[in-house]
Amino acid sequence: MDIFEAIKGRRSCRKYLPDPVDDSSLEQILDAAVWAPSPANNQPWEFIVIRDKDVRERIYRECNACKKILFEKSGWKWVDKYRLNFLQEAPVIIAVIGDPQKTGADMFLEGGGSAYQHACTAAIQNMLLAAHTLGLGTLWFTLFDQEITKSILHVNPAKDLIALVCLGKPGTEPMQTPRTPAREKTEYI
Repeated sequence: MDIFEAIKGRRSCRKYLPDPVDDSSLEQILDAAVWAPSPANNQPWEFIVIRDKDVRERIYRECNACKKILFEKSGWKWVDKYRLNFLQEAPVIIAVIGDPQKTGADMFLEGGGSAYQHACTAAIQNMLLAAHTLGLGTLWFTLFDQEITKSILHVNPAKDLIALVCLGKPGTEPMQTPRTPAREKTEYI
């Protein structure tokens, strides 16, 4: 699969088979992550691989509580209908942790200090594409309470939980979503 096929073929997966993810595939996916670009090559990411069913269940319950708060505050009807079962189903969840101390020179600029987050998201994209090329499904998930979820995972309070990446064999064909053509989102000056 070439890179353009991988980019256009990858979709978010919200239904997983219970089959385990083999160590070799997991290692390839994490290796792809660390090849992402980062400011001053600080590599501000860390990963927690969550296979433990009880920990995944605790994350699921916390995210459901967070979802209820979001629904109450927003009133968005889709939020109430959004099911988080994939957090229980995915045999692996990878927590992506970012270290603000490794942000690079932007920490000295007004309003700076966020480049480490961008580097972590580049690592996430590499994981998603690597998993797709290995026939695995993924979901980049961010609907969680930062502090509570960090506590569940014993993350250093000085670091940020950037995202949870659900990983496993797809239980259904992921939904194809349309994209706005690049020319409609691009300005040349």
